Amino acid sequence: MIISGICFVAGSSAPSLYRYVQLSSRFTGFAHLLTYNQAELLRNMFDSQKAQEAIGVSFKDIDLLKQAFIHRSYLNENQSVKLPHNERLEFLGDAVLELVITDYLFRTYPQKAEGELTALRSALVNTNTISSIATKLEMNDFLLLSKGEAKDTGRARQFILANTFEAVIGAIYLDQGYDHARAFIAKNLIPITEEILEKNLMQDPKSYFQEKAQEVAGMTPSYKVISESGPDHAKVFSVGLYIGNEFVIEAKGPSKQEAEQNAARAGLAKKGWK
Repeated sequence: MIISGICFVAGSSAPSLYRYVQLSSRFTGFAHLLTYNQAELLRNMFDSQKAQEAIGVSFKDIDLLKQAFIHRSYLNENQSVKLPHNERLEFLGDAVLELVITDYLFRTYPQKAEGELTALRSALVNTNTISSIATKLEMNDFLLLSKGEAKDTGRARQFILANTFEAVIGAIYLDQGYDHARAFIAKNLIPITEEILEKNLMQDPKSYFQEKAQEVAGMTPSYKVISESGPDHAKVFSVGLYIGNEFVIEAKGPSKQEAEQNAARAGLAKKGWK
């Protein structure tokens, strides 16, 4: 099959095409003749083999794996892609992740009360934790994003990585079942439970700030959305933290809840409350 001067062999893989272009460029200057769209195609290749090696899971259905890495924004610029974005897989993976972690904590810590277990679970499955695990698994290298999203490597990328981690869990669940999804979570996430307990990282910043504000100032803090920006799939919320009429600090997040947590965390640091 010939598309715009590039020869595609039916059933050939993306890496094979890339090798073809490399070899051709050595002898004919072929690479200099690539159109913009052709160059984009080469950049958008998804190396499923390396992705599987990075996460330590071999897939039966490679399309499920690829879908787990497709961000909504990518499809806006690549409408020929037939696979959907990863949000449904994220929805499924989030439920599987919560069940696995809940079951593990319930069985492992029989003496802990419901409130302690809830706080520990939140510390294990929050955006900061699972995005850091996703980074260690090199998931960032395989994300399929729009050009705009690809440029943003800050908090928004952290949120995307956390969602992708959940989408991968959803994909594993569909491809291989609950036991394999649980094994993936047990290998990559559960080992940090003891570190969270030892360093008391399960403390909810928002709850703790409220506790300290009531103790020190005798007032309950409040949060106010100052602004919202960004497209629907990548909103950024700016939230102000107040104690009575006192403005404490402003913080941002991909949701109101996370922005409030970030504001509380920053507020604790600013007040020197430990």
